[in-house]
Amino acid sequence: MWWKEASIYQIWPASFKDSNDDGVGDIQGIISKLDYVKNLGVDIIWLSPMYDSPQDDMGYDISNYEKVYPKYGDLNDMTQLIEGCHSRGMKLILDLVINHTSSEHEWFKQSRASLDNPKRDWYIWKKPKYVDGKRCPPNNWLSYFSGSAWEYDEATDEYYLHLFAKSQPDLNWENEECRNAIYNSAVKFWFEKGIDGFRIDTAGMYSKDQRFLDAPIVFPDNEYQPCKVFHQNGPRIHEFHQEMFKKVTSHYDAMTVGEVGHCSRDELIRYVGASRGEMNMMFLFDMVELGSDPLDRFRYMDFDLTDFKNTVIRQSEFIGTTDAWTTVFNENHDQARSITRFANDSPEYRVKSGKLLAMLQSCLSGTLFLYQGQEIGMTNVPKEWPIEEYKDINSINYYQELVEKHPKDSAKVKEFMKVLNLIARDNARTPVQWDSTAYAGFSGVEPWMRVNDNYKEINAASQVDDPESLYNFWSKCLANRKKFPSLIYGQIEILNLDNKDTFEFVKKTEGKDEIYVILNFSQKDVDFTPNSEWKLLITNGDNSSKLTPYEGRIYSM
Repeated sequence: MWWKEASIYQIWPASFKDSNDDGVGDIQGIISKLDYVKNLGVDIIWLSPMYDSPQDDMGYDISNYEKVYPKYGDLNDMTQLIEGCHSRGMKLILDLVINHTSSEHEWFKQSRASLDNPKRDWYIWKKPKYVDGKRCPPNNWLSYFSGSAWEYDEATDEYYLHLFAKSQPDLNWENEECRNAIYNSAVKFWFEKGIDGFRIDTAGMYSKDQRFLDAPIVFPDNEYQPCKVFHQNGPRIHEFHQEMFKKVTSHYDAMTVGEVGHCSRDELIRYVGASRGEMNMMFLFDMVELGSDPLDRFRYMDFDLTDFKNTVIRQSEFIGTTDAWTTVFNENHDQARSITRFANDSPEYRVKSGKLLAMLQSCLSGTLFLYQGQEIGMTNVPKEWPIEEYKDINSINYYQELVEKHPKDSAKVKEFMKVLNLIARDNARTPVQWDSTAYAGFSGVEPWMRVNDNYKEINAASQVDDPESLYNFWSKCLANRKKFPSLIYGQIEILNLDNKDTFEFVKKTEGKDEIYVILNFSQKDVDFTPNSEWKLLITNGDNSSKLTPYEGRIYSM
């Protein structure tokens, strides 16, 4: 399949490139940079939501699946983008956001209009619960964006479910008429426009446990509790995915990748086994959420290199032994920058450790995903940025709730800001740093979000023509990946699992090739003598008898 060996580049439209100097990225800005993406060695572009939206959650609150957010452009711009990708030999996939819509979507406006509206059952409505005469939500479910997952509608005296923001009501997938409308408006409409597939948002959430029971108390200090057990990998989720595939996706030469996040090995194979007829592959969050409590990302512990290695094992152990397929990524629009999270973003080691991560990612099995700015080594925002610089609804809501619960505890707030700086979604959403001019060449005016302060040191213009740059190192790694089947298809054998300094592994494909990789994730020299018969393919060091800090090497055995 064409999507197995592809390298995919994710674009977050608001922050990629502003073509008309209104401070917001747009589709014409993306078109202007297609050659830049193509020259990196990319085969597919994944475009994050560009649909019409009030932008409460950066486009994941869609008010019309068949229109484009005006600040990004219109349908004509999308046609140009599709043609621009195809003319360069690249494909284009979109984000498919169908667990919920915006409360401004016409479907929801009708649904909330009255109890007997034909679309009332297209969303999830429940009567209030009364405790000691006080009106309460139907259950204690916690929204992913803080507070109750239920919002009261006074006009009809019922609550609607929103697992995310209040302005993102969940669609009722139990209603067949609603499902068919989703397939036609959100899926088929864009396939007919010529796109090549979808990244499916929150792909494990559509089937809710219809009992709507209270969630177990796991955080006694919270009024509302994580409810994943009642909506993740639910009772009809595979039925729904198989139906969507059968009715729509299977009629096109398309790829689908689902955002599922966390699930068992058996559940994973049910989602993406080739014989299942659901999705082609999925995103697991074992690596990108390392150190965070799976039930609350801001309850952060920490991790070491062995923990990191174990996530690689979990995300790839079924390759070659089942008919399931996987993905390789360590950044996206919901995660912090990988150099800051997993390597070293100091001026001394930033470029070298960025190359180390490029070697690692390019040697793991599955379809590879690269996020905008990752190829030039963009980092997290500075630690000094105050909460006012953060724009993400998730971060802001959590901060406000913390301050309300602990108004006089500055230590708690200070500690939270450290965690926020490390893992907040905003870290990935600053404007792409194109050059060293004002606003990093992203726009001619002040952007919607502050540009990272380090844009004069980290920008595309300084790297594209520099053969030693991280951009060109990524290009080299992506090209090398396609030369050796083991890097894409091979099973991984991790050596010295408990070593906290080096990540060492072998990739094999029977009868084809064998690759040895060693990566020094420490700030000290490590003794190393390679086999004299091995051929060095790529390194970010000098190939001496020691691995210097953050040095890695890839050998053909």
